[in-house]
Amino acid sequence: MSSNIQIQRICKFCGNEFTARTTVTKYCSHPCASMAYKARTRGTKIKISNIEMTQAVSIPIARLQAKDFLSIEDTCKLLGVSRWTVSRAIKEKRLKAVNLGKRIVIKRTEIDRLFS
Repeated sequence: MSSNIQIQRICKFCGNEFTARTTVTKYCSHPCASMAYKARTRGTKIKISNIEMTQAVSIPIARLQAKDFLSIEDTCKLLGVSRWTVSRAIKEKRLKAVNLGKRIVIKRTEIDRLFS
């Protein structure tokens, strides 16, 4: 059994008006349906990628905030400044640091004190 209904619709992809033969038709042609599908899958991939990126950025910062002692690199990541800026703050004695062999270690409370 076939139905002979004809419903005027507007394509959800291209916006052109077309005559649909069923009540659930959304697109005017197969190419529009294919391009809409590709756009949907591309959008979901972008959303997943953005979520993964924000998680990848936020996890290291949370780990750095939990540490009691930080290296210069960790301090740079935590504060969002360059290595030169941190070194200059140590040199000007605005930020206290300790030399442990070849490593420079900064106490987390010193960073908090810097901003209070």
